[in-house]
Amino acid sequence: MKVLVTGFEPFGGEKVNPSWEAVKMLPDVIENTEIVKYQLPVSFKKVRELLPEIISKEKPEVIILTGQAGGRVNITVERVAINVMDSTKEDNDGYKPEDEPIFEDAPAAYFSTLPIKRIVKALRENKIPAMVSNTAGTYVCNTAMFTALHYVATNDLNAKVGFIHVPYIPEQVLEKNSPSMSLEMIKRAIEIAIRESLD
Repeated sequence: MKVLVTGFEPFGGEKVNPSWEAVKMLPDVIENTEIVKYQLPVSFKKVRELLPEIISKEKPEVIILTGQAGGRVNITVERVAINVMDSTKEDNDGYKPEDEPIFEDAPAAYFSTLPIKRIVKALRENKIPAMVSNTAGTYVCNTAMFTALHYVATNDLNAKVGFIHVPYIPEQVLEKNSPSMSLEMIKRAIEIAIRESLD
């Protein structure tokens, strides 16, 4: 068994991205399962190319993508990815799509195939604030989630796929009026999500 876990590079003027900071802290083995970790670029175009290559190479049974959602107060487990790229701010390549499909001739949306309600329940039982989110937005996080689900669906792969958004960490909000969560708690949340997805 193998679990692929991804986080993103920093974007939007931030020096760190808590998703990647937490992912790289994960152990290499959880419940006798290999954990492979990749940092993704905050790039609409590169994510669409890279993720299928990574999934094809690693052949994981579980794919958990993570990203920063600054301003959210808790761990949010995403329910759905939609087939659109639409942004008011540029990605790290300077690209700013408007109402563009991620893939032509693909479905309008895909639902997460992770046990999202069970993950939220387990997080709360471990005193970690969490909820199901019904929008992964229309930025690169949503593009990554849609790309992974589309690749798995169109290649008949037997892999569970989903996305988890994490809040800022304290060092990012020293001069912001915004909620944050400790990096250790975020890491623990991802670990719990992995364990629940393996069950």
